[in-house]
Amino acid sequence: MENKQILKSEQIIKISWEKIQKEMKEKLGKDIYESWLRKISFVEEFNNYILLSVTTRFIRDWITSRYLDQILGIVRSYKSEINRIELSVNEEQNNHENKKTKYNTQNNVINNVSFIKDHVFQFNRIDPNKNFDNFISGSSNTLALEASKKVSYKTSQYNPLYIYGGVGMGKTHLLNAIGLKLKDENKVMLISAERFMYQFVKSIKSNEMVKFKDYFRNADVFLIDDIQFMNGKEAMQEEFFHTFNALLDKGSQIIISGDRPPNKLTRIQERIKSRFAGGLVIDIQPPDFDLRLKIIKSKTEELKNYNSNQLNITEEIQFFLSKEIKNSIRELVGALNRIVSFSRIYNKTPNLSETKIVLKDLLNYSENKVTVDLIQSLVCKFFKISKTEMLSSRRSRYLVRPRQTAIYLTKLLTTKSLPEIGRDFSNRDHTTVIHSIKTIEKLKKSDNELCNSIDTLKNQILYNNQNNEI
Repeated sequence: MENKQILKSEQIIKISWEKIQKEMKEKLGKDIYESWLRKISFVEEFNNYILLSVTTRFIRDWITSRYLDQILGIVRSYKSEINRIELSVNEEQNNHENKKTKYNTQNNVINNVSFIKDHVFQFNRIDPNKNFDNFISGSSNTLALEASKKVSYKTSQYNPLYIYGGVGMGKTHLLNAIGLKLKDENKVMLISAERFMYQFVKSIKSNEMVKFKDYFRNADVFLIDDIQFMNGKEAMQEEFFHTFNALLDKGSQIIISGDRPPNKLTRIQERIKSRFAGGLVIDIQPPDFDLRLKIIKSKTEELKNYNSNQLNITEEIQFFLSKEIKNSIRELVGALNRIVSFSRIYNKTPNLSETKIVLKDLLNYSENKVTVDLIQSLVCKFFKISKTEMLSSRRSRYLVRPRQTAIYLTKLLTTKSLPEIGRDFSNRDHTTVIHSIKTIEKLKKSDNELCNSIDTLKNQILYNNQNNEI
């Protein structure tokens, strides 16, 4: 069934994709545009969305995860009726481009490039969004930042530079920033240990090890990320060891990142760990509260630039996120993105109780602690009735509303099915459960007092603060 109507050019003015492309280039930068956004083809415009296409699934996923929100913001600045973008993969276009490339190569129109060079740069392109200017520093990462800058300005003899820290602490950001700073005047190779292993295995299978050695040992700056993934792969470690030595002998700068110090790496050859420890080893500690708050404020401002009319994250929420999400910067930014998504979907800024609901898995409020018995007890206490009265068959108004509220909260805060909820409320039918949920949802739209009561109860249930004053 097709209810969508294609906009007719003679009836409604369509957006200009050329103008959109020009603004994408200006707002997101020439490097990003040339690397990714130029590959987007305009397909069609519909009532409230546009259809675009790219040549590969990888490009589609990369653009969707990193740039689609910004592109939508630019499109909406030209036509506010557009509320989404659909990105498809046009394999025929990809095949056409592959044939064209093959034809050009056969006729020497383009230079011969080794398969490794093509493949590596498709998957390990230096990200221009991760530079020194937007790396937010604090007491936990200042030393790593300064060492990275010194390597970039060649005022240091730190070789190799080994940066380690937990997941989401900014190690990859620093490696990108170094590569970005040095790539104009040097041959820079930025690759993950996993990708290095993939290229190594592929080279062996295709009998291309000479090209592999020549390519990786020709770098002036060699940055390798997540070195811990090299564990246990003896043949690859052997090749990496000789590549490492060849680069040092050549005078190339080597920068390595890992999730632990060299001496704690498991199933890595001792001679490799010894060479890592022979340079400068620096750790990045978990961010303190001040740094977390700086990051939240910075990311909020950054998002406002693209969605100024849709985004308003209160200081209360910013402080809450900074206080509660402690372990990882990536997790902290992910939590903010969830709140932003909530704000866009419901066209409202979430309050503190809603924020706790959205982030309950990150905040370690185990769902197992939220039981039906706890919900019933707190609701009864709030409305000053007994649990016996709530679970009875009586339909007095002063009992019906608390009962419906408890059923609504049980559905919201647990994974129980409707029949299970009915059984927990004195074997009520699941249709009664549905009626209760719909009634509360409808009343919430017009009854502010009920909304506040439910927010208070959600807060108490999640924190299990039974001793708090209501």
